[in-house]
Amino acid sequence: MTDAGGIGQADAHRFGIPAPVHRLPGGTRVGGVRLQVADLDRSLEAYRATLGFEVLEREGGRLRLGAEGGGPPLIELIERPKSRPAPRFGRLGLYHFAILLPNREALGRILVHLRRRSVSPGMSDHGVSEALYLRDPDGLGIEIYADRPRDRWSVRGSELQMDTKPLDEVDVIAASDGRPWTGMPDGTTIGHIHLHVGDLELAREFYHSDLGFDVTAWTYSGALFFSAGGYHHHLGVNTWAGTDARTPGDDEARLLSWDLILPTASDVHAVIARLEQAGHQAIDDDTGGLVADPWGTFTRIASAS
Repeated sequence: MTDAGGIGQADAHRFGIPAPVHRLPGGTRVGGVRLQVADLDRSLEAYRATLGFEVLEREGGRLRLGAEGGGPPLIELIERPKSRPAPRFGRLGLYHFAILLPNREALGRILVHLRRRSVSPGMSDHGVSEALYLRDPDGLGIEIYADRPRDRWSVRGSELQMDTKPLDEVDVIAASDGRPWTGMPDGTTIGHIHLHVGDLELAREFYHSDLGFDVTAWTYSGALFFSAGGYHHHLGVNTWAGTDARTPGDDEARLLSWDLILPTASDVHAVIARLEQAGHQAIDDDTGGLVADPWGTFTRIASAS
């Protein structure tokens, strides 16, 4: 590994600060997200027509959405009528959930599609990835991104370098080859979650020391980034919501929970046991266990098998 150089395949797991006692297994990934919204029909228009998700199931006040080709739900919308919209700042919990596209071509196609629908997303080049940013009808933050190849990620010392620079919009659009956007392509996933927290050191203790994520970047102003298995980040946390930020009320649009998927059921049992030993209460459900961070944001820990 060279200072501020690209990461070769052999070095792909050698950056960052390993979890101090027990590390999450290498096959760990983010699963779906559950969001509370005010109006399912309004949200459906945004998530299906604007973003291109397919409806997998609608039952009562719940709507499950996925990518083309089937697969597990990526987003579950749960209606609570008259929920107040999420403010841009001042609330702990969701900053954004991040939709990972399978390639740069798809990113170019959706960017053209959004422009044609008069949506002007925020845009950033993070070095490890290229990203678009927007909000849903309830004000919930969404990132849509494509990763750069790992051999183009940069490291300084042991820290992965993630930047926020202007996106080369013209070059991203050119990558689309003029092909139209036809919906979230097969292979789309939720790549990471980014949360507002009240204290970075307390977040580091929970997610790094207790849960078992590695820390990949720690000098980004007001933020920390965590991952398992050498990814750039499965989780970001920040204190940008402000010192007076509070947990969302039950009557506000919000993130209800997000899924952390481990390779096996035995991995899940081991992680939940460690969290309970560290003093965190796990709530059993049919697929694993729900654990709240210090600010009440729930992670559902489940297995892929």
